[in-house]
Amino acid sequence: MTPTETLPTEIRAALAAHTTLTLAYADKDGPQACAVLYALADRRPADGRHPVPTLVFVTSPGTRHGRAFLSGDARVAFTAQRDGQDWTELTGIQGRGACRLLEGTDRETAWQAYSARFPYVESTERLRQAMDRAGVWELRPDWLRLVDNGRGFGHKTEWPRPFSA
Repeated sequence: MTPTETLPTEIRAALAAHTTLTLAYADKDGPQACAVLYALADRRPADGRHPVPTLVFVTSPGTRHGRAFLSGDARVAFTAQRDGQDWTELTGIQGRGACRLLEGTDRETAWQAYSARFPYVESTERLRQAMDRAGVWELRPDWLRLVDNGRGFGHKTEWPRPFSA
């Protein structure tokens, strides 16, 4: 499978069920992690194939992670899960992908997805102004794994699925 193939329903549902990503990255000072709120969006590739899942988030390019993402090789690993889960029901997403700062119509489209997911960002002028100054980013996963112990200890669904021999 290639990353442009359809995202499995159970992975899409898990991404929709959570709101916070923990992003891990490395820069000149070493490894670091940060948490960001995200919205799930889809981008149709230029070749017209299946939409590619993207995660959009807002952060300032002046933060440590923002500077790292602007550095040119903005590869990240990430997780999304709900806090306080019992291990027998633990469910969450693991992934890897690339981040990029959006501009123009790409930024506006991503902002619409983000503000639809978090309508309070439009509710006060002060918060809206802060959001206008922040960057809107796209995280395009190239690998996702859903871990769902509720379906059996260690149950995993991956996208793209590994090639079989």
